[in-house]
Amino acid sequence: MSVFAKQLLWQNWAERLERWGLRQLVADLLDASGPLNLLAAQAIYVGQPWLKHLMPGEHWQALTHLLEDPAEAQAFAAFLHKNT
Repeated sequence: MSVFAKQLLWQNWAERLERWGLRQLVADLLDASGPLNLLAAQAIYVGQPWLKHLMPGEHWQALTHLLEDPAEAQAFAAFLHKNT
């Protein structure tokens, strides 16, 4: 995924989280969860058939990638904190 595409995707997620009132909570969870992110990614893999109505499949794939990569998770948490 290109940097531009990732930035657009993260902005989309940030806007959704803001609408749902979860932006700060998600940023804090990403900061604190560390290895638990891998379990969350696995749960998303399993739950994709039931979650597909919330976001397109490619968004879920990008999210699982983000959760599996600690540096990526921290970068997204920083993005959420910075743009609050």
